Amino acid sequence: MRRGREKGKTHSTRPSTRDEALISELDQEAIKNRIIDLAKKGIPPSRIGIILRDEEGVPLVKHVFGKKLVSLLKEWGYAPQIPEDLQNLIDRANNTIEHLKEHPKDYRAKRGLEEIISKINRLSKYYKRNGYLPENWEHGIKIPKT
Repeated sequence: MRRGREKGKTHSTRPSTRDEALISELDQEAIKNRIIDLAKKGIPPSRIGIILRDEEGVPLVKHVFGKKLVSLLKEWGYAPQIPEDLQNLIDRANNTIEHLKEHPKDYRAKRGLEEIISKINRLSKYYKRNGYLPENWEHGIKIPKT
């Protein structure tokens, strides 16, 4: 039985082509300042893109600057220390550990934690291999004993 993924496609669609008229109207300096302000507040890149889309009318940052948002943040010195997808997995693992402290007999949650840690290990191996993380980086998550 497939439990991992749901059926259907309810996600928003990305703009297929660049709208040159819209992009020429946008002020690159104002967008850059807005991105830096949001990054200073600790907002992750995915949320920054959604805020720019909804509040500023920027369809894609790549169409305005010619680079993706994460590479722009890295260039400006505001990139997150840990890639966002890896950080989300670490947060999920920590939440599951907190749950297991209250409910030590929840074996499904324990199995889920093992799967999350496995994903973290695979993803961190990829990021170490490609130079996004230092070679000696450790996540430090341990499965609590029951």
